[in-house]
Order: sequence, then C-alpha cells, then structure tokens
Amino acid sequence: MKATTIGELKKSGWKSVSVKEEIRKNLIQKIRDKEELFPGILGYEKTVLPQIQHALLSKHDMILLGLRGQAKTRILRMMVNFLDEYIPIVKGSEINDDPYNPLSKYARDLIAEKGDETPIEWLHRSHRYGEKLATPDTAVADLIGDIDPIKAATKKLTLADQNVINFGLIPRTNRGIFVINELPDLQPRIQVALLNIMQERDIQIRGFNVRIPLDVSMAFSANPEDYTNRGNIITPLKDRIDSQIITHYPKEISIGVNITKQEAWQERESGVKVMIPDLFREVVEQAAFEARDSEYVDQKSGVSTRMTITALEQVVSSAERRAILNGEDETSVRIADLYHMVPALTGKIELVYEGEQEGAINVAKHILGKAISKTFKRYFPDPQSKSEDQKEKYKAIMDWFADGNEVNISDTLSNKEYKHVLESVEGLKEVVQKYAKKASEGELLVWMDLVLEALHQNSMLSKQDLDDQTLYSDMLGSMFSSLGDMDDNEFDDF
Repeated sequence: MKATTIGELKKSGWKSVSVKEEIRKNLIQKIRDKEELFPGILGYEKTVLPQIQHALLSKHDMILLGLRGQAKTRILRMMVNFLDEYIPIVKGSEINDDPYNPLSKYARDLIAEKGDETPIEWLHRSHRYGEKLATPDTAVADLIGDIDPIKAATKKLTLADQNVINFGLIPRTNRGIFVINELPDLQPRIQVALLNIMQERDIQIRGFNVRIPLDVSMAFSANPEDYTNRGNIITPLKDRIDSQIITHYPKEISIGVNITKQEAWQERESGVKVMIPDLFREVVEQAAFEARDSEYVDQKSGVSTRMTITALEQVVSSAERRAILNGEDETSVRIADLYHMVPALTGKIELVYEGEQEGAINVAKHILGKAISKTFKRYFPDPQSKSEDQKEKYKAIMDWFADGNEVNISDTLSNKEYKHVLESVEGLKEVVQKYAKKASEGELLVWMDLVLEALHQNSMLSKQDLDDQTLYSDMLGSMFSSLGDMDDNEFDDF
C-alpha cells in the first residue's frame, strides 16, 4: 500500500532523485533487460536512437533537428516511458512539489504546519509530460507564469504574496519532461526567458525577488527550414542545449514500406477485402524517394513520410470503391488506383518555381511515373537498354500492339473484365511469369498491369487518359493516327 503522508513515505525508504537521474536509471535498466526503447520507430536503429540514448545517459537537454514528418514529436513523447511509473508529491501542489524538497510557498507552509502528517498523493508518469507548440503569440506567462490578480482577489491576498502566482506550463511540469515543438517559431524575447531554466535550472516570476529551482528535463524539436523562413534559435539558447540530434527520412525502400504499412489505415470494415501486393507498396514508397530527388520539389521543405501514408490510404480507397460499385467482396490494388494517390502527393509537396510552372498535378504524375518505372526495372529487363537482346524480351507484346490492338482499362473494371482484358495481350503473361519470380498466382494480373504502364513510361507504348479510363496502344500507330486527324488545311503551306 502506498504512503499517504510524508511520515509514511520516510518509513517506506523512498528516496528523492532528480528527474534526469531518474530517466538515466530507468534507461540503463531497460537496456540491460533488452527492452525495445522506442517501439514503432523504424529506420533510426543505428543513427538517431543511439544518439538519444547517449544524450539521456549524459543527463542532457536535447533538440531533434529535422524536416517535417521525421517522427520527432513522436519520439519525444515516448521519453515519458523512462520515468518512474509513480512519484509522490505534496497533495494539492500545482508544481508537483517533492515532499522532501518543496519549492512552492504553498507546499512549504503546509509542511511547516503539519510536518510528517502532511498529506501526499502519487502522480502517474503520464501527468509528468508537458508540451507546447511554439507559436508567435506564445507569451512568457504561458511558459513561466505571472501574477494572477483574480486569484489575489478571490483569496483576499496582496499582490506581494507568492500564493498569487499563476504558474506557467514549465513549472507545472516540475519533476517531469517539458517539450517545445518548432522552437524557432518562438519569438526571440520569449526564448530569452528559457535561458535561466536551461543553465541555472530556475525561474523568476515578474514582481517577486525569489527564484524557484525547478527540476525539469527540457527537449525541443525544430525544422531547419524554419531557421530562414519563420525564425531562428537565439545563440545563447542554442549554446545551452546540450545535444543536437539530426533526424532523417528512411534511407531504404524496405524501411519506408514498413513505416507506411505500420501507420496507414488499411483494414477497413466495409465488407471488402483489398489486397495490396508488396510490389505496389514499393511503388508508393519509391514515389517519396523520387519526390525527395525531384528538381521540381523544394527539398528544403522536405517530403514528409505522412505523404506515403495518406497516398496508400487513397490507393486502398480507390480499390475499395471499385469493389463496392461492382458488388465484389475482394479486389486487389491496380495501376489505376495508384494514380488516385495524386491528391496525396500534391497536398504534401512544396514546389519550386519550375514545378509551379509545370503544375502540381503534372509534377505528381511525373513523380509517380518515375517510381513505377524504377520499381519495374528491379524485376524486369530495362526496355530502354541499348542491347537488342534486352528489347527482344518484350517483342511479343510490342508486336501485338503493332497489329493495331489496344487495351482499354477502366478505373471501375470488374475483376472478371480486368482479367479478360489483360490476358488478351499476347506475350504479357509469359513475361511476368518469367521475370516476376516473387509474384503469387493471385498477383499475376497486377504485375501484368505494371508491365503495360512501365512500357509506356519507357516510351514504348502510347497512353491516353480518358476521364476514368486508360487506353494503351502502339506508339508509332498512335503518332500516325494523330497526324491523320489533323485538318488537311494545316498542310496547305507545305
């Protein structure tokens, strides 16, 4: 049974330690027990996470510096798991006063009056985490505190009485962890107010000649883009932040795939089962990699991992809607569904001037086309290879289209019709069976769909987007057809 008074607490043998020492102690134990320290955080196992552990073991305040969508806030919120599950505080304290080392006038007066009979309560670690998104309108009173005239009037106290102080967010997180997100957005004069907390570990409230030595672990997040666009971290404050840890986007497609698979909403309760072949997961993730290298995209802004999460959800929704329209219980993601993730791309990427000239939708389709082509070449011979032997691999398919045949795939084509259309293309299934070794029997059709789109992306087939339909045809035949459609008058000058 937990102690309810300071006297009982003393008898229990509980000892008071600083919050950073507490975090260090629990982290060491978790490392020894081989516990997963940051569950769900992928891709940082050999880079960011070891650096965070080093900072915590060193009892450092830290800042995570990285572009948007790099799990900075999520990681900082997980630090609460390194605190003790419960700690005792003086009952009724606004700033989590340590029963052995009270800071507030309220707690000191209560202990002076009741001694070992002073009541205590136990605070769960979830209540020892504070967070503030830095905004230009954030005031010192929000973070540190100020005099509260209403409290003075209600309690009939003079403004010289410390009990009229209205503590801000940071003092209310005393003996805990306080995080400020997007630190550069904080006005420089407000950042100055943090200097004492970072170095002298105390706060000063306006109008009182007293200092309150807080016990708090500080952490921050920031986006390098903000340094020039919206603000900066003042040099004295940056100097007081002990560890600066650089975050990054996934470095491998497989890691990105696993992050998106973990975060995206895929299991739905619509009565429709949507299968997502790993091939298409790779394409979605490859699109993010292409966007991060694109000359049309502002790389200083970054391409958030939230883009691939929302993109995959859009793809699943497209397949889900088609199945519902056709009264089917099961379907698989198709190439047509991939192009329905364009709104997710246009909403998540910032374009440079050249990209604005091209148009957001065209840039998104260009990025997606490159992703499809690059994914395709991981499994199939390069259609653009100078080697005639490589090009020969697709001869049967190309000959079929050269004979004047076309493939028309509607976005809402039923499973049966989809199969019939793709299997009508001579040589297509044979190419997939030969090179797509990882394709299951149920995935053959979507691999065949990919081959047609990839041949278009490599300028071997013509493609026309007609509202909700896609028409593939012979490239040369399509060119002659378009010339034939031109009015004879256009040639009068020749």
